[in-house]
Amino acid sequence: MGGTQSLEVPGGGAEGYHVLRVHENSPGRKAGLEPFFDFIISVCHTRLNKDNGTLKELLRAHEKRPVQMLVYSSKTLQVRETTITPSRKWGGQGLLGLTIRFGSFERVHENVWHVLEVYPNSPAAEAGLRADSDYIIGADTSVIASEDLFSLIQSSKGQQLKLYVYNTDIDDSREVVITPTFEWGVEGSLGCRIGCGYLHRIPTPHNSFSSEIPDEPMCLNKNDFTEVPLSGVTSTVPVSPVDQPLTSVCVSPSQTGVSLWQMDVMCLLLYYYITSCIT
Repeated sequence: MGGTQSLEVPGGGAEGYHVLRVHENSPGRKAGLEPFFDFIISVCHTRLNKDNGTLKELLRAHEKRPVQMLVYSSKTLQVRETTITPSRKWGGQGLLGLTIRFGSFERVHENVWHVLEVYPNSPAAEAGLRADSDYIIGADTSVIASEDLFSLIQSSKGQQLKLYVYNTDIDDSREVVITPTFEWGVEGSLGCRIGCGYLHRIPTPHNSFSSEIPDEPMCLNKNDFTEVPLSGVTSTVPVSPVDQPLTSVCVSPSQTGVSLWQMDVMCLLLYYYITSCIT
């Protein structure tokens, strides 16, 4: 995707404790931790870049006392600071009320599946999946690698499968229970069309710091999400100027050496030229 710039994580590295589940009324919930997107990378100014007993020791030593925690979000691509109070008196097990697993956040944003279409009366429709705005980000307490989703669906035929789904409209995650079956009447056991890969990743809010910075400027659409630069997609089919929407073209004035009003005039002339060609 062009040149990249590494996110500056205090202490370096791309490892941390991946938050897979946040239990209700827990210290983790009160601290605002978000399942599947958040990675705990530091506690009490100690970088957690190895899977050892450091985290448990720090939490036990600071039980019932507020501690500083650094969290990396794979959704916003930012590191934020929060305060959490380890406690056993929240109504569940553990000092934080989290299900975590040590791992890398370097490419975790690739393990998502975009719900493109939901067919009526299908298992997906009954489960409440929403086209366009829903992204499948995990199953139960695990992250789904791209090659594992279909195997998981195949092994769950006729059984309830718990998926974790993120929705861009409400900016929140939820649990979805779906039962894969071929008995609903149309091809496919889920009854939805999904996509994965570069073009189907969760959109990043434009005001967040991105760990991957394209060589070319990005355009912002009306929903304040970044659009993929045209050069980021390799196509074997030529596109004529008439077929290409004007809104998908992003031009930087500094690259052309002209002023903004000159660009406006050029765009207006180009619009009339294309209109005359169409008519």
